[in-house]
Amino acid sequence: MQLPREVIIGDGTLDEIGPLYERLGLSGPALVVTGPKTYHIAGREVCSRISDLGVEAKHVIVEKPTVEEVQRVEEKARELGACAIVGVGGGSKIDVAKLAASEFGIPMISIPTAASHDGISSPFASIKGLNRPYSVKAQTPLAVLVDMDIIVDSPARLMASGCGDVIAKFTAVKDWRLAHVKNNEYYGDYAASLALMSAKLMVRNARRIGSGSREGLRALMEALISCGVAMSIAGSSRPCSGSEHLFSHALDVIRPGGALHGEQCGVGTIMMAKLHGLNWRKIRAVLATVGAPVDAGGISATPEQVVEALVMAPSIRPGRYTILNEVRLDERKALELARSTGVLN
Repeated sequence: MQLPREVIIGDGTLDEIGPLYERLGLSGPALVVTGPKTYHIAGREVCSRISDLGVEAKHVIVEKPTVEEVQRVEEKARELGACAIVGVGGGSKIDVAKLAASEFGIPMISIPTAASHDGISSPFASIKGLNRPYSVKAQTPLAVLVDMDIIVDSPARLMASGCGDVIAKFTAVKDWRLAHVKNNEYYGDYAASLALMSAKLMVRNARRIGSGSREGLRALMEALISCGVAMSIAGSSRPCSGSEHLFSHALDVIRPGGALHGEQCGVGTIMMAKLHGLNWRKIRAVLATVGAPVDAGGISATPEQVVEALVMAPSIRPGRYTILNEVRLDERKALELARSTGVLN
């Protein structure tokens, strides 16, 4: 069970990267993985703060979460002789940093610049080009540092996407429990409870999050980090990824780049909640409150694509048993489900 050694959340905490680097016992060069925008938001300062320790710090700009970029980062780390990789940015930058660090065999520090998804502290990474549309095992960040001054200035759409990823835990845990009952799959009460607690925390703070308040966004960030810890405890993404994620992954296969991961998972959760007999109307209302999409139009999907994704979803990850293995949606049932939940008019 790998867990972050330190989690720091607060105002102006980016200044603490230097002392944190030292406390973690890291004394060699650091490679900062960031994006073209997030370098100016936080990456440059992270490099500067680590350099102030008398430690060499170089950065590499990553555009997309691909196998090629992971390999390029790994090669840069090798050239530098890096003793740690620091991921600074959104989900894709952190995922590339996480997998590159895992492949190279050095620790990784996670510094998110937006509350956009639960990979901030998880041991999993979503990388394109691995012949699978879902996440792969990487490593848990050695530490997570969150500067709320940066988070509150991030785009509202990214925050809403994070809410979609968190609310998905209601159906993901139901799917996990179902797999335990039907297939005797391992089910961990503690990890499941932690994931559900994170979702409930987000729901309680929905109005604050929707208004962009610092308190609400901090609650969302804490929920996202807790979800990552739940996956570390479970040893799999089970407590946080179920049928709603399979729907999102299927959409990515059908039409890549249509919407953000959390946005699609949120819409998927509305439909899967109905299949599970949960209060899907409340889930839909919470997503609307935080400004997240609640229908096909919001995730730039046509009715045909939604139906196709629902039918395709169980085949995306055959070994992952979910409610979709129980109901076995055909095109007619899929269309009826999407219409009955307001995902399609």
